[in-house]
Amino acid sequence: MYYQVKNQPDLGLRWEHIKYSWQNGLFWISLLLMLVNWGIEAWKWQIQLAPLEKISFIKAFKSVLAGCSITMLTPNRMGEFGGRILYVKKENRLRAITLTILGSISQFLVTILMGTAGLLVMKYFSGEDSETFRLIPDFLSNTVLFTAIALSTFTLLFYFRIGWLLHLMERVKFLSKPLKYVRLLEQFSGKQLLRILLLSFLRYSVFILQYLLLLNVMGIDINSQVSFWLLTVFYLIMAMAPTIGFAELPVRATASVELFKLFSPNIVGIQAAALGIWLINLVLPAIVGSVLILGVKITKENE
Repeated sequence: MYYQVKNQPDLGLRWEHIKYSWQNGLFWISLLLMLVNWGIEAWKWQIQLAPLEKISFIKAFKSVLAGCSITMLTPNRMGEFGGRILYVKKENRLRAITLTILGSISQFLVTILMGTAGLLVMKYFSGEDSETFRLIPDFLSNTVLFTAIALSTFTLLFYFRIGWLLHLMERVKFLSKPLKYVRLLEQFSGKQLLRILLLSFLRYSVFILQYLLLLNVMGIDINSQVSFWLLTVFYLIMAMAPTIGFAELPVRATASVELFKLFSPNIVGIQAAALGIWLINLVLPAIVGSVLILGVKITKENE
């Protein structure tokens, strides 16, 4: 990637463009959409917590930001519950962990379903724009596609048939104790699960829009429809790739370059967009969340 950037013929011009990208109004819209992104997640968290306790939107917002700071230190952001439960009543914290998992599954499901759709569109329906798969051996592209379809199907059944899964878990003796904390999931009706899933899709749409805006800001001249489907595949890769939040950037940059370089020679701009999204959606919220966690700890120590 270093040599790709170094050997880019118009590197000086591209770098000048990136240096002044903050003056572009679309950059600030993408930045403001970060609040929408985490606002939707806070709304979703309120719904998830409803069977346990009711919290205000502001408290839910602080909670998800606190969770974001913890995810930067855990594989594939699995540790968000560590920050979120600080804003939950002490007696409800163990059960609240289960609820954070429900929200993560809904977001993962949307990502997998959209990524699978992106793979199908790019492989079978994109016509001249299907260069991505033409440059990949058939056996490899088919393996990725079939894996995504299988994973989508399994996750979809798991999400809407949690009660069925719990009944299976009852038959395993060593799962009987932790099962009492998972039982809470049976209280969610199909309508509630669908509502959570729709909010996850809305949040996913914000991810896509932010990235499209930053690609435009960085001078990536690709058809918006092609960019959309490329991004669905990009987020699918990120959902399946083993990463840790603070060390995720190289994976993001590599995946985005490998996808977008087939349609644009602007490697510097592609990497800059990946960096921008990482800073806006992960690093900045994690910094704010860390401050919130510190504030909670100081408050408790003074009580």
